[in-house]
Amino acid sequence: MPAFFVHGVPDTHHLWDKLRSRLSRRDVLAPTLPGFSVPTPPGFQPTKEAYVDWLIDEIERAGEPVDLVGHDWGSLLVQRVVSLRPDLIRTWACGDGPIDREYVWHDLARQWQTAGVGEAIMAAMSGDALADGLVAGGVPAEDAPAVASRVDERMKACILGLYRSAVRVGEEWEDDVARVTRPALILWSRDDPYVAPRFAERLAARVRGELVLLDGCGHWWPLEHPAEAAAALERFWRAHP
Repeated sequence: MPAFFVHGVPDTHHLWDKLRSRLSRRDVLAPTLPGFSVPTPPGFQPTKEAYVDWLIDEIERAGEPVDLVGHDWGSLLVQRVVSLRPDLIRTWACGDGPIDREYVWHDLARQWQTAGVGEAIMAAMSGDALADGLVAGGVPAEDAPAVASRVDERMKACILGLYRSAVRVGEEWEDDVARVTRPALILWSRDDPYVAPRFAERLAARVRGELVLLDGCGHWWPLEHPAEAAAALERFWRAHP
């Protein structure tokens, strides 16, 4: 039963490198979302539904139920997949990405969701300016240049498409998530500037899951606190053999 890690925006599978190196298990898969420094399949449209379908296909190829983990947009995709295909999931863990009617998208997300404005914002997101913005948003300074270097025009277009498909994602997906019964770990940054921890508390209550809040941590816990996150995951997995 492999562990299956799903990154978010504007990351790639490299988001998980620090955390993976601290896990005792080696049966870990961490694919890169289509368009995020890799090509998109022919005809692929970067909507939330298309990414969910892609993720289901990737998990099916693993051949057995997985321990699913997601961060940021990966968190939203994980919640949706476990609500649609619980047969593919042994356990699931997610953080810093809410499916909640009460959540209001953060300022940058709303800019990306606005035609014209989003494109202008993306045009300015390059080079040192992008790296500096990532640091301001919580990416550790030593990681920001590498993260920024992987953001290309294809990724920018996919981010815009993804966010524009998700203006009302809480209304559309929350009820299905509330019916999930697979064992859940809600692993969240206490100081996330984009998603307050009350949304972690609401999600944990909704799915009757374990809640772990990482102190002194902004949005990117896989980069900021990989050892603590890895330890929390391994405790959770041991509790649900």
